[in-house]
Order: sequence, then C-alpha cells, then structure tokens
Amino acid sequence: MIVFCGYANSDVTAAVPALPAAGQRIQAVAVERGDGGMAANAAAAAARLGADARFAGAVGTDALSTAFLDTLAADGVDVSPTRRNAQLTTALVLLTPDGERSIISQDDDLDGADIAEAARRAAGGWLYLDGYRFPEAASVLPDRATRVVVDLDGCETRAAALAALTAAEHVVLGRSQATALLGDDDACAQLARRHGVHLVVTDGGRGALLIPPQGQPESIPPIEVSVVDSTGAGDCFVGAYCTELARGTPPARAARFAAVAAGLSCTRAGARAGLPHRAAVQSRLDTGGSGPDSGSPGKERTPCDAS
Repeated sequence: MIVFCGYANSDVTAAVPALPAAGQRIQAVAVERGDGGMAANAAAAAARLGADARFAGAVGTDALSTAFLDTLAADGVDVSPTRRNAQLTTALVLLTPDGERSIISQDDDLDGADIAEAARRAAGGWLYLDGYRFPEAASVLPDRATRVVVDLDGCETRAAALAALTAAEHVVLGRSQATALLGDDDACAQLARRHGVHLVVTDGGRGALLIPPQGQPESIPPIEVSVVDSTGAGDCFVGAYCTELARGTPPARAARFAAVAAGLSCTRAGARAGLPHRAAVQSRLDTGGSGPDSGSPGKERTPCDAS
C-alpha cells in the first residue's frame, strides 16, 4: 500500500510554438484543461501499474474537484483520504512542439496535520511526499517508522532538502536540483551514506543515477521514444519507483522499471494520458528497452525528470 500525499491540480495546457521570452506575447495553437498534480499523477501511475495506491490531497466540494477525484478513482486510486474542505489548485502549462514545457503552479492547502494523517494511514506501507512539504514535514513524520519516498521537485533550499534526506528512505530529484542543493555526485554519495538514504538523480535524456547508502552508484539508462509531451514524466517515474519498492523489488531494478514507465508516458499528450500499464512496461523491459513505442517515427531519448 502506498499513500500519495501532495499536489492535486487542474492543468490548463497551452500548446505554443516556443516558450515566450520576458515581455513577449505569443499565440497559443490550442488550450486544453486536464487533471494533474505531482502526487495525483504519481498515484495514477502507480495504480495503473498494479499498486494499492491511495491519494491524500486537498480539494474542494465543487464539480471540478469531484470530477478530478472520479478520474483518479477510475484509474484505481483510493481517494477516500483526500480532504474536501479546501480547493483544487490550478497549474498553467506551456507546451512546445518538441514536447518541452514550463509550468506555473498554485500553492495548495495541505498542512502538517494532513501529512501526519497521511503518515498514520501509511503505517505498514509506504508514504510519498513531494518536495514542497519540506522542511516542515520532517517535524510531523514518525522517526523512520513509515517508509517514505520523497520527490524533491519543488524543494528550493538546501536546508529543506537535507530535512527530506533525514525523513526519507528514498529521495528522487533532478540533476540540476541535485547539483544546486546537494553538490556533485561525490557529495551526494556522502549524504546518502550519512543519512542512510537511496538517492535517485534523474537526468533527462541521459537517464538516472541511483546512489545507495552503501555500495557503488549505478547508472540507469533511458529508453528511446518519440516524445509527444514530457509533462508528468517525472511523476510517472516516482509513481513507478514507489510501486516496485512496495512489491519488494531492489532499488536498482525499481529505478530501471521506473525509467521505462516514464519513457512510455511521454508518447501521448497530457500528464496522464500516456501513463502505461504494467504489461507495456514489462514488454519493453523484456525486449531490452529497445522495442517499439506508441509514438510516431523519429525517436528521442526520453526525459526522466519532467514533472
């Protein structure tokens, strides 16, 4: 069982010819609304991959919030832990033709009491938290009594990142964020040993690096797919990684599985439309990561750290 505690968003995605420069006005090719949010996306990914996934977010009682939860439930996510006396936040996504994107997100209403309740519900299983919850979350989590995975996307300070390392068993973060907050690979390895945490450093089309608390780091290769939209790929990675950890899979194998899932998620537009089911990921793994994908011709190495 995995409790995903964090963001639920209503995504407004504008397809644009290029990301605008400061002060520039551009014309959107299309504007669409869809469901998103780091934790919600990760929960949906985990459920499609066969996990017992539960979402502990904060939304409202309005029709849009109800539809949001109904969509998660249709993917197999238990949404009963979600608090409904808040609001469903909005994220603005700018998407370019090559699948790159920029995101403007709105802060949500989750607080320390929500995190403590999610940890209580996760007792005996796993708890996912996003990086926006730190450093505050560290003070309300049981001391290593719950197995915690943190997606550090959204974490902005070194102090907050170190607080997450103290509370978590596994931490996933992007390469640029790792360099800015923790240092180079040697510094990350030292921190992994000091805190007894597995660090997974994702690096876009270059794959990922798993840094265990003991032993040597292991490179996780990307797969080649036709990237349509990288929105939510990082969320898919973490959801898939959590799924495999909950199944008892060793971290290196869990990270390889997650890299394939994240790659396949990029082959359709939208944060959740491309989230794969377990059979598709296993099929790709069985072919050594080189099998056909569902996109169009012209493959790219897929990003593993897009959110």
